[in-house]
Amino acid sequence: MDSPCASLLSRFELPPLPFMATSPDVSQVLLPLGGLVGREVDLDAFLQTLVDRIAVTMQADRGTLWLLDPARDELFSRAAHLPEVSQIRVKRGQGVAGSVAQHGEPVNMPTPGGESRFFADIDRLTGYRTTTNLAVPLRDTGGTLYGVLQVLNRRGGERFTEDDVQRLQAIATQVSQALQRTSLYQELQRAKEQPHAPVGYFFNRIIGESEPLKVIYRLIQKAAPTDATVLLRGESGCGKELFARAVHVNGPRRDKPFVKVDCAALPATLIENELFGHEKGAFTGADHRVPGKFEAAEGGTVFIDEIGELPLPVQGKLLRVLQDREFERVGGTQTLKMDVRIVAATNRDLARMVAEGKFREDLYYRIKVVELVLPPLRERGGEDIERLTRHFIASAARRHRLPQPRLNALALERLKRYRWPGNVRELENCIESAVVLSEGEILEEHLPLPKVVDAASAPPPTEPRAVDGEPGNVLPLAEVEKRHILRVLELVKGNRTAAAKALRIGRNTLGRKLKEYGLSDEG
Repeated sequence: MDSPCASLLSRFELPPLPFMATSPDVSQVLLPLGGLVGREVDLDAFLQTLVDRIAVTMQADRGTLWLLDPARDELFSRAAHLPEVSQIRVKRGQGVAGSVAQHGEPVNMPTPGGESRFFADIDRLTGYRTTTNLAVPLRDTGGTLYGVLQVLNRRGGERFTEDDVQRLQAIATQVSQALQRTSLYQELQRAKEQPHAPVGYFFNRIIGESEPLKVIYRLIQKAAPTDATVLLRGESGCGKELFARAVHVNGPRRDKPFVKVDCAALPATLIENELFGHEKGAFTGADHRVPGKFEAAEGGTVFIDEIGELPLPVQGKLLRVLQDREFERVGGTQTLKMDVRIVAATNRDLARMVAEGKFREDLYYRIKVVELVLPPLRERGGEDIERLTRHFIASAARRHRLPQPRLNALALERLKRYRWPGNVRELENCIESAVVLSEGEILEEHLPLPKVVDAASAPPPTEPRAVDGEPGNVLPLAEVEKRHILRVLELVKGNRTAAAKALRIGRNTLGRKLKEYGLSDEG
């Protein structure tokens, strides 16, 4: 199959199912892939592998997953065995798949000869000769048809039987349940509500089709199949962990552990122990050997979040891991070999830290083999903000067992105008709050965002009055700083660690300033 994702498919390929004289268990189609449904998997590769297994189970030569495009009232091939063309579209009612979409009933065509429902133009386009044809509808949990599952040419020259019809219907039910747990399905729902909006989906759970994100998608597709070290840079809250998981799950290590270490959440004295483990007697209270994250992730991926917070002595030990793939536990002398991939992330300017002597230059160049600079939400445009908003509405309603509310047009415009200093994380928290507080429709008043002052109704500014030769109504610098810090704390819902990251100061520095303002540093 010629596809941009052809190089990714080998990582999802599974042993073929044996052909059976009796009906094979249809659960074999999805069971090996079930663990990928909730992960940041490349959707092209995932769906193509799914179609491969369906064709094998049905003993068919080819298979096609069709999805409904509500804007044009057409079916388009989303995953298929179509080496001749990249995609095929048919009108509702056109051909076998179109007939299933129109009437909602299975079609089993033993031979295309004399069949009005057979659309011969597809065979002429592809050069493929269809002899037998079976298609069934895909429905969501509400019974709405949103696609078609089709198989062609039963192997051995046989016809598809009634047992085959029932088997493919059972498979379609499983496939639909799986698809409804992916971000692809949410995109289809969005397109239904907005028929002229483009439908985009690249990696499951990663929402967005803006040009800056498309660049990131292409880089991940290139980097994921390798063992290259990846550095993710971007502001706090822009989804670095999601992209790190995408690198892992779309690579050859996807069935091995993905282990996260958050350097900002650990005291400097504990980070080395967390990464490398310790031996019995290494320090007071070390009454037994404890393996570190690198040992726990053997064969998989270690995600080092906020690597800019890594103390200089530990940076040297990490450099050795990257160069020689070996280390010693704290308090140990035995050299341990390891096989892990490293993905790191930071919101700090590491190049500046190198210049200031706060980050090792040799480590910096070792970790930025592949560098992905994630765009802040404000640079991704209104289309991505809307996509994310609708995704978070559906997720929050499902999580809190609430009916999914509608999104008011004025509320959507307010979301698009806001600058989102906390990025995607702030948007997700905002939408979750709105879903909980709304009653059937999310209005502007349900959004926990700063109030917008209407310039026309705002009182005119007062002229500063000079007092003893000094300008009036000018806040002291300390007061400006205090107000800014308290505002940032409000935006991150009181999370002191997140506020320190946003302000680019240390957690201890933030605590000291809060004490100066008469506030406790607890929480």
